[in-house]
Amino acid sequence: MKETALDYAEFAAYDRRQRGIERHVVAAFVGGVAVGLIGILAAGRVPQWLGQLYDPYMYLALALVVGASAAGFGWALLATFLAALSMIVAATGGSLLRGQTDLGAVADGPAAGLNWALVLLVGVGLLAYVTSRTDIWGDVAAGVVGALLLADTVDRATPGFINSEPAFWPGPAIAIGVLSVVLVLALRRSMAGRVRALALAAVLTALFAVGVTGALAGWISIAG
Repeated sequence: MKETALDYAEFAAYDRRQRGIERHVVAAFVGGVAVGLIGILAAGRVPQWLGQLYDPYMYLALALVVGASAAGFGWALLATFLAALSMIVAATGGSLLRGQTDLGAVADGPAAGLNWALVLLVGVGLLAYVTSRTDIWGDVAAGVVGALLLADTVDRATPGFINSEPAFWPGPAIAIGVLSVVLVLALRRSMAGRVRALALAAVLTALFAVGVTGALAGWISIAG
């Protein structure tokens, strides 16, 4: 009788876990559709600063949430892939509904840009899942996530950089920069982990800025 009750409790716990995974995957897909549609339909119809905050940070935020809340690495890969793909498909459909073929709300180019956007979103989701670890790898993942956000902010806010947007500075740039730091702090539980993650994010962002500056100034030659 005792073994039967134990087996039933284990089965009930397993069933709850499986149902939770199913709900997570469905929520990732539905969330991707909603974020993609809102982004493309609102493009050009909202204040510029709001559009700059939405694109691409709402897409990245969804990938972070989906990845961080996944039940395992494989589920994080599946859920973030579905979320990213549904965002791209929804944005494509919304663009066609508006009579446009410009997919700038998700990527900066046709096929290559969409592929890069998909890889980036899935990668961010997987990094978010790794931040659930309490060891050095969790610190590294959190630092890389922060560096990606900060590097993008620096790129968009600095005149002459690759994707420079004059209107991005100062409001949106400061907001995203502060939120990026807060995100890194929130992803780590210990003070030592937070320090390591922030330090890594700062170093990687500085390396990116120096590399782009060097390439633009001719200090660093780029083959091809």
